[in-house]
Amino acid sequence: MKDSLYAFILKVQAISKIGLKYSQDPYALENYQELNDLSRSMLEQFVEVSIDRPNYFNKDVYPTPNVSVRIIIFNDRNEVLFVREKADGGYTLPGGWADIDETPKEAAIKECMQEAGADVMITDFVGVYHFSSLKASSSQYCLVFKAKLKGPLQPFGHEISDVRFAPIHQIPMPISWKLSIEDIKQMIDDAVKGVIHLE
Repeated sequence: MKDSLYAFILKVQAISKIGLKYSQDPYALENYQELNDLSRSMLEQFVEVSIDRPNYFNKDVYPTPNVSVRIIIFNDRNEVLFVREKADGGYTLPGGWADIDETPKEAAIKECMQEAGADVMITDFVGVYHFSSLKASSSQYCLVFKAKLKGPLQPFGHEISDVRFAPIHQIPMPISWKLSIEDIKQMIDDAVKGVIHLE
């Protein structure tokens, strides 16, 4: 019970941090700030220490790479599923940042459903890719998985404007800045060959 309560408080804290970073609605920002303050207070009482010390959410203590996931979903025609980001109008593989308290596999399954409306079964681990982006001012480890659909596609998320399958040698254009076309080709090639890519 104690562990599940601790995990719940951490999840609320994580949601509040994400909301404060990405929301632009002033009313939502007030609510996220209140959630942040309440969950921070609860964490301090729970662990009986000040959250001013190094912790999950204080990135100034020791900079480390962020962790993201990407998923290569094949259909029975050996085509790959792509999503089109509303933010830049470009296509990429489904995926996103891994959240606190979820496994990489759980993150991959969740991102597929949220972004592409794809209920998937993870079939293989493709590899670990390292990206350092000046545009995003960050370094990340990207964990890539291979998956297959468990059923028909469902409605996709609000950050996405299109979801489509494309032949592995005909990647839809334009490409989102989040992954280069070389990165996407490498990931697909590694998935097809069944090798584990490690950097």
